[in-house]
Order: sequence, then C-alpha cells, then structure tokens
Amino acid sequence: MQGLLSALPAEFHLPVAIVQHRGKGEIGLCEFLRQSSNLAVIEPEDKEPILPGRAYLAPRDYHLLIENGTFALSTDSPVAYARPSIDVLFESAADEYKDRAIGVILTGANHDGAHGLNQIKSRGGLALVEDPASAACREMPDAAIAHTKVDAILSLEEIPARLVELSNFVFPGIDVTQAVGLRAS
Repeated sequence: MQGLLSALPAEFHLPVAIVQHRGKGEIGLCEFLRQSSNLAVIEPEDKEPILPGRAYLAPRDYHLLIENGTFALSTDSPVAYARPSIDVLFESAADEYKDRAIGVILTGANHDGAHGLNQIKSRGGLALVEDPASAACREMPDAAIAHTKVDAILSLEEIPARLVELSNFVFPGIDVTQAVGLRAS
C-alpha cells in the first residue's frame, strides 16, 4: 500500500478508500502511510464528506461504507472474518457510483473483496487486481480473478499509473466525489 500511495501524484483528483485488515490493537498505520503519500491520508469519521485527492483508511474494527457522498462507519459483524471488510466497502461503492467505481485488489490472505469487486464490475465499474504471481500473498488476488471478469491484472508497480490514466482519460468528466476503493492486506 505504501508504494502505491507514494506513486500517486499530488494532483491525483480521485478520492481513494483503503481497507487494510489489521488487529484491534494495531495503531500507527495512518501515520506511517502519511509519511510516503502525496495525498492526505486520514481515517474518516462517520458522515464525513468524501473529498478529492485524499486517501481514506478504514478505521480499525469498523466497516467503511459510502452513502450519499459521505462515509459511514459500521460495527456490524465481520465479513470473511474481517472488520473492516473490503466486500462491504466495494458493495457500497458499487451501489453509490455504479459504472464510475474502480475497485483494486492487492495482496492478501483470504477471499474478502472478491464478492465486492464482482459487484463493482457487474454495475459497470472497473476491476483491477494485483498479479498473483508477484503478490506477497496470492490468495486474495486469485479469489478476485476467480469470481470476477477483471479489466486488468497488473504488477503493484503498474497499478498507480493505470489509476492515473483512468482518472485522466476514461473518466475525464468524472465528479471528483467518485470513489476508488483499494484493498490491501
């Protein structure tokens, strides 16, 4: 995640929502990511408006959802043993933005995100997946590829450039509140 965020330019105009599986007691990830990101990295509050050019890290032990241009936090039961869950974020992004959502699955050790990425794709959005052959843990990318007709399988180094390209060319008139959901484990 750190490498991906550091490769996005400061003028990247889409918001980025990140779900990172981490324990309840783990602290400091947001601060760590801020050190190398060109975007502001924050943990959103409930009902916080989604703004362009920011990276939003799902708070520990809360599902992160998108509702009416804002974030919503939930303590509903874990999904695929995870809270926050990628599936929950991606499903809400698919419902909110339909064909303007971009879902990205990175390395991970379970299948969380595969269903949500399929929801993004089924509503006309784009599905990008880190190449399982180069992922630190291939289970999550493999699950996403098995459940979704993905648009691209890319190395971690290729993903930021593709996101920039998509933001500038595929969605040239995009409303800056459209979500880019990223998932790393």
